[in-house]
Amino acid sequence: MYDMATRRRALALVAQGRSLNSVSTETGISRSALRAWQTRIEPLPRLTRAATCSGPADPAAYAYLLGLYLGDGCISPHPRGGHHLRIACADAWPGLIEQCRTAMLAVRPDAPVYLLQRTGCVAVTSYGRHWICLFPQHGPGKKHERTIRLEPWQQALVEAHPWEFVRGLIHSDGCRVTNWTTRVVGGTPRRYEYPRYFFTNKSADITSLLTATLDRLGVAWRQANRQNISIARKESVAHMDLHIGPKY
Repeated sequence: MYDMATRRRALALVAQGRSLNSVSTETGISRSALRAWQTRIEPLPRLTRAATCSGPADPAAYAYLLGLYLGDGCISPHPRGGHHLRIACADAWPGLIEQCRTAMLAVRPDAPVYLLQRTGCVAVTSYGRHWICLFPQHGPGKKHERTIRLEPWQQALVEAHPWEFVRGLIHSDGCRVTNWTTRVVGGTPRRYEYPRYFFTNKSADITSLLTATLDRLGVAWRQANRQNISIARKESVAHMDLHIGPKY
């Protein structure tokens, strides 16, 4: 976001007959911004009157969206103010794409949501002024290379809607699979199949948020390796099936 003095100085350079390219190189202002200022120099209302963030409109949808964001989400600034929230959802799970879109709309009904097709995935995207407030975990670099902590108000929402939060995490970085093993019964090898859930994330902080929530829900889990959480006990899988289920 640029103040009026900066805008007028940049446009003065353009008025001297210089190209948008050269002015952009000198000032660091994008050509698209310069082009937009040529048609409208007065500041837009959203640049001059910051609205107070009212929090998520739907707390349960927010808990789910928070899980998705911690797994596959990012926030990026827009040149004219505000921010884009993007959640990457694999093409293989059209139901997940729709659930993500629905959650975004529920959390901020005033922020439009659109789908951007990428190679092998869809970026469910929404532009608004308050995404940066709703997801204070945003920051430069990869999530697993920096500290991830929930704000007290976020923790309160997760504790009020724990299954929604777990569902978001599993839908982003988890899966439900069917494992099998063989046992010899009466001298004859028999194949047994059993379902389990996996969660994979490089961030120890994000993994700890999942396991702490699972502990509160009474779901047994184990650390399969440094990056993987496994849920395999029959009663725990049954609880997960009731509230989470496989992605689709």
